[in-house]
Amino acid sequence: MLANFHTHTVWCDGKDTPEAMTLAAIEKGFSRLGFSSHLAFPEGGDGVLDPARAMDYVRDVRRVAAKYAGQIEVYCGGESDYIPGATTPEKSRYTELGLDYLIGSVHYAVADDGARVPVDDTPELLERGIAEHFGGSGRKLVERYFEQQVFMVGHFDFDVLGHPDLVRKFNEKRPWFDEAADWYVALEERLAQALAASGKVTEVNTGAISRGWLSDAYPSARFRETLRKYGVKFILSSDAHSAAGLDCAFDRFGGQEKFLIFPLDKRQ
Repeated sequence: MLANFHTHTVWCDGKDTPEAMTLAAIEKGFSRLGFSSHLAFPEGGDGVLDPARAMDYVRDVRRVAAKYAGQIEVYCGGESDYIPGATTPEKSRYTELGLDYLIGSVHYAVADDGARVPVDDTPELLERGIAEHFGGSGRKLVERYFEQQVFMVGHFDFDVLGHPDLVRKFNEKRPWFDEAADWYVALEERLAQALAASGKVTEVNTGAISRGWLSDAYPSARFRETLRKYGVKFILSSDAHSAAGLDCAFDRFGGQEKFLIFPLDKRQ
């Protein structure tokens, strides 16, 4: 069964409408499609859903779901950021939207001075952020990134941890830390333990492949093995920002796991 629940549209930073994405999914043979607009309530801003238009997003997705019922199951979800002191991936924050599921993600490493350093925008912004806000230490930024995820997993109510090693995005083409270093492997282990204790699932996310930055998914092959060791379960996601990316590398990864299919049945 083809399914994807990490999907972005023009309601946040995607290129296509929910209807265009749904039509593409039907053409590609998908049975289920979930939309996950970027959320950061109470904040708005570039690339995230405007809180003032949030119900319009939900109505648009529900309209598409009704229009194509019988051809595909369409779900309305969200991808909520964790930015310490600003916003959390907590379902109660989005109760009024009636979402079907919530992905929790970290896109910014927040420095001691409060600066939000984006880990997946551009290599230049990342490098500048490390230099200006983490004392030039890439390791300190990576440690802060994982620290935020461990806290988020243990303290907030959401369904899926998004791209757990997003901090790797630029590391294949523009290496800036050693993914085989003992300190980094220990960070992966700690997050795997936290995920297992929480009962949450994570995703095999092919987004960086479709955008040409990585040849492997999030999480990396080694990190996937660590997560399996602790019994953490996966969904398969493309993190699609356009119709063309809906099934990116699904043929490659689809046979590697017994992926959960939404609704998330953790008994599988």
